[in-house]
Amino acid sequence: MARKFLYVFAVLIVLALAAAFAYRFYGIQLMRQFMVPSGNVATLPPPDARAYARADMWIARPDKPGNPALWTPAGYEPAAKPEAAVFFLHPTSFLDTKTWNAPLDNADANARAALFLRGQASAFNSVGAIWAPRYRQATFGAFLTSKVQAQQALDFAYRDVVAAFDQFVAQAGDRPIILAGHSQGALHLSRLLVDRIAGTPLADRVVAAYVVGWPISATADLPKMGLPACTRPDEAGCILSWQSFAEPADPALIVDTFDATTGFTGKPRAGTAMVCTNPITGKPDNSAPAQANLGTLIPEANFQSAALAIGRVGARCTGRGILSIGASPPDFGQYVLPGNNYHVFDYSLFWANVRRDAERRLAAFDQRR
Repeated sequence: MARKFLYVFAVLIVLALAAAFAYRFYGIQLMRQFMVPSGNVATLPPPDARAYARADMWIARPDKPGNPALWTPAGYEPAAKPEAAVFFLHPTSFLDTKTWNAPLDNADANARAALFLRGQASAFNSVGAIWAPRYRQATFGAFLTSKVQAQQALDFAYRDVVAAFDQFVAQAGDRPIILAGHSQGALHLSRLLVDRIAGTPLADRVVAAYVVGWPISATADLPKMGLPACTRPDEAGCILSWQSFAEPADPALIVDTFDATTGFTGKPRAGTAMVCTNPITGKPDNSAPAQANLGTLIPEANFQSAALAIGRVGARCTGRGILSIGASPPDFGQYVLPGNNYHVFDYSLFWANVRRDAERRLAAFDQRR
C-alpha cells in the first residue's frame, strides 16, 4: 500500500511539473484558448441617466458603509477629512468565458474588485475621498484576442465609466481631483483623459493621473491626453504610468499588441517609447534600490489582508518603458503572468511610495494654487 501511494505521489509530481512547464512556455497560447469567449457580444443598453447617483452603483463612495478603499495596513490610517476627490477604476475582475461583459450583480467579480480596491485604491486614502464605480467591465479574455468582439466589449464598459465620471464630478464639488486606475481601469482612464479632461477646465483641477498597468505611447498617445508625463516628484497636473516585470522579463504579449495599434494622435504606436514613471522616486526613466522602497504589500494566502514589508523591491525603467523589479521577489508566485509579468502587483509592490507620491503631489498642487 505504501509503495502504491509513492507511485501515485510520483505521478502527481510529474503532472505538476508538466503543467508548470506548459504554462511557462505556452502560457499565452493556453490562456487564449481557454479564456476568450466564443460567442458574440450582447448589445448593452446605456446606463440610466441617473444610475450613478445611486450608492449601489459604487464599490467605494465616501458615504458608503464598508468602503474597501478605506483599508490600511498596520501603522497607517485614512485621512479623517481628506482634501481631494479620487476617481478610481478597478482592473479586470470578471473571468467568465460565456459572456464578454460582466453583469453588475456578478458576486465573484464584485468580490474581486473589492479586494483590488483594498490593495490599490487604499494607497490614496490619506489624501482623498475615494469614488470607485461598478461598471460592466470586459472579461479577461478580451485582452487576449484581436476579435472585433473584444473592442465592442471594451466600448460598452467605457460607456459606463463615462457616466460614472460625470456623476463623480458633480458630487466632488470643487475639490482637487486625483485620477487612478489599473489595467482595464487604466485603459478606460486613458480614454477618459482624452474625452473629458484634455482642453477642459477640469484639467486645472487634476493633481495627478495614475494610469498604471497599461502602456501609454510618449509620442502617439500623450499629446492628446491633456496632461504631460510627470518629470519630478513634486510636480502636479501630470501623468504617471508603469508596468512591472521581474528578470528575465519578456513583455512580448504587451509590446506586440501595443505595436499593432494606433495612438490617440492617429499615429502608429509601433516602435515608440512607453511612459515609465519609477513609483519609488516619482521620476521618469530612472533607478531606485530596494532600500528606497517605503513598503510593499505582502498578501496573505487568501488575499483578504496584507502586511507591509519595507525595503523589499527596487525598480528601474528599462527598454522601451518597462519597469524592472530585478529578481523575482518571494510571496507573489501564483499570480505572476507569463513573461515574469507582475502586472497584478503594480500598485502593491510600491504601495507606501504611491501613498507618499500622492501626498507630495497634492502639496505641490496646493502650493501652485
